[in-house]
Amino acid sequence: MTTLAFYDTKPYDRDYMLAAAGAEQITWRFHEFRLTAETAATAAGCEAVCVFVNDKLDRDCLQQLAKSGVRHVALRCAGFNQVDLAAARELGISVTRVPAYSPHAVAEHSVALLLTLNRKIHRAHNRVREFNFSLAGLVGFDLHGKTAGIIGTGKIGRCTAQIFRGFGCEVLAYDPFPQNDWAQGHAVRYTTFDEVLEKADILSLHLPLTPETHHLLNAGTLARMKPGAYLLNTSRGKLVDTTALIGCLKTGQLGGVALDVYEEEEGIFFEDHSEHGLLEDDELSRLLTFPNVLITSHQAFLTKEALDEIARVTVTNLLHHAAGLSLLEGTVL
Repeated sequence: MTTLAFYDTKPYDRDYMLAAAGAEQITWRFHEFRLTAETAATAAGCEAVCVFVNDKLDRDCLQQLAKSGVRHVALRCAGFNQVDLAAARELGISVTRVPAYSPHAVAEHSVALLLTLNRKIHRAHNRVREFNFSLAGLVGFDLHGKTAGIIGTGKIGRCTAQIFRGFGCEVLAYDPFPQNDWAQGHAVRYTTFDEVLEKADILSLHLPLTPETHHLLNAGTLARMKPGAYLLNTSRGKLVDTTALIGCLKTGQLGGVALDVYEEEEGIFFEDHSEHGLLEDDELSRLLTFPNVLITSHQAFLTKEALDEIARVTVTNLLHHAAGLSLLEGTVL
């Protein structure tokens, strides 16, 4: 029987994890708070921990986990930039993730954000609920015939590109490791990063966060985007320099911005702050004042299919690691 400390628990986490095949072989310790160096002592007596995107497993945290007997970190997400991998390797802690829980969930949410923002559906919904049936200020544009730029053509990027092709968009893509057979089969054209920036009416980001992609969109690269273009980011918040983004919105360089991630989302997203009446994050507050900005709180992954797959892979990895099996899905270390 594996004993697991599960952090940043939400009701849907508990429900889907406990329903996964093999979950009865795990002793679950669910915690609503995040795992950090300050909370690492709560993993004492556990062989493994399960964490999400905003837990912080730096060297200090990992050292404490190792001293407590933890030998496995199971990420229930695709990204692993929140883990000090060098420290984990030194300490003999295995790290696994869920590399592809549902690319369709994230891709569909990306396009849903664009459609909502472009056709002002959120504004129209609020008007109608107040019996205001005016169409003033609700003009959008056809996606058909527009150019969509996809930065990053992993599974999610490819799904997103195919959805845009279904709308009749021309799709340009950039990736250091192009999938040429796929591109040819779906009439997608790979080109340079600069050409995607310059020609895309809609730019959608689908990249992991690495030192090379941190603030990939900054004052310089945002300025090279096609004037009036729409920017979508359902990947990682730190791909975009928020200060520079606000500057482009103020000058009208961008026609619209739809975000499911934010670079300083830790401690804000996934929580209810409505009773406070204000946000302490000035830049997020500023973004929310723009009528052409739409933000959701990191929910692109949140479908039944994705949660089923996250639970399946996570539980399988935990049980296989406990049994000394090396066939783990999404092994990082």
